Amino acid sequence: MYKYLFLISFSQLSYAQITVSDSITKYPVSYATISFGDGNGTFADDEGKFYFTKKLYPDIDSLFISALGFKDLNISTENLPNQLFLQPQADELDEVVIGTKLNRKFKEEKLKPYLDDDYYNCWLPTIESEIAVYFPKTSSQDQKLTSVIFPIALESKDWSKRKRANSDKKKFSTLFKVKLYGNNNGKPGKVLTYETIVFRATEKNGDAYELNVEDYGIYIPKDGFFVSLQVMGYTDKFGKLLPNKKYKEIKTKNGVVKIPTNFRPLLPFTDERETKNTYIKRVFINGNNWVKFDKGNGFKSSLLDKGLYNYGIGLTYKTFKDD
Repeated sequence: MYKYLFLISFSQLSYAQITVSDSITKYPVSYATISFGDGNGTFADDEGKFYFTKKLYPDIDSLFISALGFKDLNISTENLPNQLFLQPQADELDEVVIGTKLNRKFKEEKLKPYLDDDYYNCWLPTIESEIAVYFPKTSSQDQKLTSVIFPIALESKDWSKRKRANSDKKKFSTLFKVKLYGNNNGKPGKVLTYETIVFRATEKNGDAYELNVEDYGIYIPKDGFFVSLQVMGYTDKFGKLLPNKKYKEIKTKNGVVKIPTNFRPLLPFTDERETKNTYIKRVFINGNNWVKFDKGNGFKSSLLDKGLYNYGIGLTYKTFKDD
């Protein structure tokens, strides 16, 4: 299936490849966000490449390119060059706490993820939305984040056998981007690391994907932090992001309506957390604010009707003992 999609997409987009690069080092900028200015967009791959032609996107007259650690770039699609350069931006990572003592004693702790295999209790991922979940600091002592556990709901190939634990699951290979944010008055604020964090999930990962983040050296800020997840699209078997369109165009009497494509896997939401800690942002709208996933905030969702307000991410971390 993925090979077929790739071949179709590549034949349509030949000679329309554009590369996003660092203006100083000339190295590619991996997984840059390409916004179209109409609430839609796409992503560059690990080599900074994406595909764009006026034939494929006839109504788009400008692109808005953004990436962590770089200044935003707004450029016209008229005579678009095949290489775009982003200027590095040295922002201070104020929220990061740096550990200075080695070989300190610590206690390993785990906040379990909330798992659910009921399709009707799940968020359908689209690339237009970034989901962020808040976690408070649970101790006055230093705490280092070691891994993040993302719950996943798998779909059975045979709907009538969906409740069987041993039922065959639909295959997928999906790339996700992860960001870590500080707390800015109860909403996601500054990023805690400019490292690009991505992972590829498949049906073989089961009902959760555990992402090791210990090497990023993230110590939990006193006001807590947010973990966000954003689907980037399907990949080939090697993890390479496929260059297929990320939304469907449906003709109506009022014109063409663009509907974001849903991607597997599904993300289970839960009612087992006391507070509403999940926020949503539309990534392709410049300057759009984070909004709490709650009734009355512009969301129409069966999840809210059921009282499922949170995506049940889990964590593991080290709480260090005082010397």
